[in-house]
Amino acid sequence: MSLPEFFFERITSEIHQQMEGVLALAERLARQPMGADAQACIAGVTEAARTVRQILASSQDLKSATDNGLSITPEPKRAATLADEVQERWQERATDSGLTLLVSYDGDPDALVMVDPMRMHQVFDAFIAQALAGLRRGAVEATLKATANGDTTRLEGRVRGGADPAMGDRALDLREIEALFGLETALGVALGRKIVETLGGQVRAEPNVGAGETFVFEIDVPTARETQPAEEGLGQAERAAHILVVDDNATNRMVAETLCEMFDCTSESATDGVEAVEAARTGRFDLILMDIKMPRMDGVTATREIRALPGAPGRVPIIALTANADPEDAAGYLRAGMNGVVEKPMKPENLLRALQENLSEAAAA
Repeated sequence: MSLPEFFFERITSEIHQQMEGVLALAERLARQPMGADAQACIAGVTEAARTVRQILASSQDLKSATDNGLSITPEPKRAATLADEVQERWQERATDSGLTLLVSYDGDPDALVMVDPMRMHQVFDAFIAQALAGLRRGAVEATLKATANGDTTRLEGRVRGGADPAMGDRALDLREIEALFGLETALGVALGRKIVETLGGQVRAEPNVGAGETFVFEIDVPTARETQPAEEGLGQAERAAHILVVDDNATNRMVAETLCEMFDCTSESATDGVEAVEAARTGRFDLILMDIKMPRMDGVTATREIRALPGAPGRVPIIALTANADPEDAAGYLRAGMNGVVEKPMKPENLLRALQENLSEAAAA
């Protein structure tokens, strides 16, 4: 990795991490009693942070796709559920814009397909965002159609929106989209097109009767077989898990504690390795989330000292929280006695998986 690429990755990762912290803090503030003006300010901060986070994520995905190809992680998913999730993701934003969003599904309600749900959401996000941005009033219609054909299923997505008369009925290129609707929308559309292209599909625009256009994408995906649904959350036995969050950065601690709360866990915090070792001696924690770089004592040293404690406190699962999570670094953390690694900025699904795996193993032991 060249020096410019290294700094691009570090800077974007750091900004993304800080935006996660801003969102966590804003979420907590929004739960407090306050006046309408204060609530409006919190809503504005939240929307701005989400926009920055989305711009960063889209730009990183596009850069990665250009350099190394776009990563796709398929899993079994009901096509009808994808349509429901699109509705949930966009309903509030459409309503806040004074517009109507109508999402429908056409196909077997039990149709199961192998897709990457995040990538499918990104495709719909791109075209719904552009359709909403092109409207001042009215409705945007989004449809997902699934047509099974043996081992494959064709997924056809359609997003129908109007447009201001001055825009005409022709498809816009990315520079025009950016000029009209902003950088976030243009990056999203570029990424959506790239995802469909990577999946071997096609994107086209069909002019509507009157004004505007309908964005259409078609892809063929493997038909999935019915599997036993995975359990959500940590399970009844682990709902009371008590977690120690160790990080010298207050924002990072807040993010981790908010995620623990989301997963029905209680938590306490420590600001460095020295405090972590002392807290671990009490034996009251089911798991420790350990930052690596901290003053006084780093996470690796703290882990070694905790592992030297007698009895149950020395066996508590420890998960590394770090932006340096390449295979060589991760192997070093495991050799020091850690049980896993969650990369910063933390994604809820990654933290949940680490909690499920390690709390279940600890309970079994």
